[in-house]
Amino acid sequence: MPAENARRTVRILTWIALATGVAGGLLVAFPTVLPVGGPWVQLALGLATLVLAFRARKIGIAGIEGFDGRLSLFAALLGFLIVFFAGQVAFGILVDVANS
Repeated sequence: MPAENARRTVRILTWIALATGVAGGLLVAFPTVLPVGGPWVQLALGLATLVLAFRARKIGIAGIEGFDGRLSLFAALLGFLIVFFAGQVAFGILVDVANS
């Protein structure tokens, strides 16, 4: 992949990852916004953030000389936090369903 195409792809993937991460973070911070299915939507947003951020890092490392991936790394860390907190809530829901 040419360097210019790699830069454009990394930029697009990184910003989409940050957008999904912010959306997931807002849903974690304000869980009453989505009363039904909230943790599952949060988990999906967290996983999407992780996939997009790591894909951006992979393309950037392979296709851009001197790649500085701090922004995509931040998006990946945000995705991990979302999956962690949403996973706790989802696990609690599954335990409640299993015990009833």
